[in-house]
Amino acid sequence: MTTEKNSHGWSSRHDHVFGQNRPTKNEKRTLVVVAMTATTMVVEIAAGLVYGSMALLADGLHMASHAVALGIAAFAYRYARKHAADPRFSFGTGKVNALAGYSGAVLLGVFAIGMAGESFERFVNPVEIAVNQALIVAVLGLLINGASVFILGVKDHDHGHGHGHGHGHEDSGHGHRHDHGHHHDHNLRAAYYHVLADALTSLLAIGALLAAKFFGQTWLDPLMGVIGAILVAKWSIGLLRQSGRVLLDQQAPQPVLDDIRTELEKLPGTTVADLHVWSIGAGRRAAIIAVEVEHPRDLDFYRTALPPNHDLAHVTIEVCQHNGPTVEAHGDP
Repeated sequence: MTTEKNSHGWSSRHDHVFGQNRPTKNEKRTLVVVAMTATTMVVEIAAGLVYGSMALLADGLHMASHAVALGIAAFAYRYARKHAADPRFSFGTGKVNALAGYSGAVLLGVFAIGMAGESFERFVNPVEIAVNQALIVAVLGLLINGASVFILGVKDHDHGHGHGHGHGHEDSGHGHRHDHGHHHDHNLRAAYYHVLADALTSLLAIGALLAAKFFGQTWLDPLMGVIGAILVAKWSIGLLRQSGRVLLDQQAPQPVLDDIRTELEKLPGTTVADLHVWSIGAGRRAAIIAVEVEHPRDLDFYRTALPPNHDLAHVTIEVCQHNGPTVEAHGDP
């Protein structure tokens, strides 16, 4: 039996939308940051061309690369929302979020490689730095990107946190184990890391430029570039792993599986023979469960035993009677 969960509880409908057709706060925040980044990009490129400033022109082109990445994030939100009811997507469009996050992580990796390459080039072939002009650009970039980091990092209950952890803990209200690792909005996280990388680059640049201006330590400029590249690469790898797990339908954390198995096996004469639980979007999971029972019961008997705190949006239960026929039950919590 398959059951789907909506605001009224479990039902038999099979539209598989899971609320993905509604605009989210994360989408709105991303659009604001895209507008800010694109505007800054245009101003810097125009000023660089008018005033002949290579520093401004270079930073404008750098902002353009992140505007593209943020544009991908905004497009993913809209695409997922517009196609949420498309029957071609078996479990809705939640994984569009993870796919965009993965793509953003790849772009972060490319950005980190570019930073490292340029920094090593500066070590080998130092160039004269227009310190005062570069400081203005760096401060402007820090202000814009700092505001963007704040906008994207604000936390709410929209399943799009700017942080996260993948471990389980005891839920004092229900006595069940609950984990938040799959609540990540990987698309938002990719956008967040892009603007955070920009802010970090600007901050490191300011420190290096001040050292060059007052102490003549120009070697700190490429060194800060290497340090920034290492940090950005670390963020990229982490996001690749997290979003990749979702795209590859990796099993839910063991505490989640143990909790579901324990609750179902509390039912008289019930044994969980097979259990698969995976993420189908930020804060939503699907499950396929096979139970062996002595005396089969109706759907409500099994679905009401499922723990309420693991965001099961779609569940298929296969009921096998000991030494008897198999009964399949399909539904969405």
